Amino acid sequence: MLRRPLIYLACLVWAPVALALEDPKTQLKDPMKSGMWDYHQIELLGDPENIRFDDRVIVRGPESAEDSLNVPLLVDASGIKNVKRIIVSADYGPIPHILTYYPEKAEPKIGLRFKIDQATAIRASVETHDGQWLIGSTYIDAAGGGCTAPAHAYASDDWEEKLGEIHGRLWAASGRARVIVDHPMDTGLSDGIPVFIIQNLSFESDEGDLMARVELYEPVNEDPAFSLYFEPGTLGGTLHVKGRDNNGNRINGVLSESETH
Repeated sequence: MLRRPLIYLACLVWAPVALALEDPKTQLKDPMKSGMWDYHQIELLGDPENIRFDDRVIVRGPESAEDSLNVPLLVDASGIKNVKRIIVSADYGPIPHILTYYPEKAEPKIGLRFKIDQATAIRASVETHDGQWLIGSTYIDAAGGGCTAPAHAYASDDWEEKLGEIHGRLWAASGRARVIVDHPMDTGLSDGIPVFIIQNLSFESDEGDLMARVELYEPVNEDPAFSLYFEPGTLGGTLHVKGRDNNGNRINGVLSESETH
């Protein structure tokens, strides 16, 4: 005798949920329609009241990752003023946080490479100095396995001697810098290999002014590679690269207009 009233009550409870899921406004909240974004936006960004999607945050990557260990990505928020930081993340990564970029005196634009573990939405979350979060997204298909593979560096007998070496080049006239740092960037997800990553890099002028800085997390690729962008005339002839990894190893090098090795 109670079955019909219970079924009726269940319909009353679930009906608003079903209507909400069919509501176009609900579906358009996230252009990627990802099941993990609501969780990650709170974990990574905080108060969701200050979050909105914005086409001015451009995220460019391949439609499909040819190499799951080195996926190229360009994040460009140069159409937004007063950018404080940019958080790059993967919705369906075992470690979602890829990096955080603080442009400081650079443009809010960065090229990077990262490891991908499966097909996923990739986000760039831009925080402005007034506390707003503006989100850009793209989707990258992948066979996976990038985050669980051991570093290639260990195949070389002299990898420890090269640890932390800086490579790259500076183009002062056009305001661009390319930097590569030798480091295994182990995620800790391979059997018997602990986490071993660069935690931070800063980029300074000859005078010691902080030009930009980046916080790195496990999904950043082995031998991290970054392209940084500045207003023409902002850079001098050299850019000092400083940082450290989670084992306390220091990184210290200089980029110049002649190729650095």
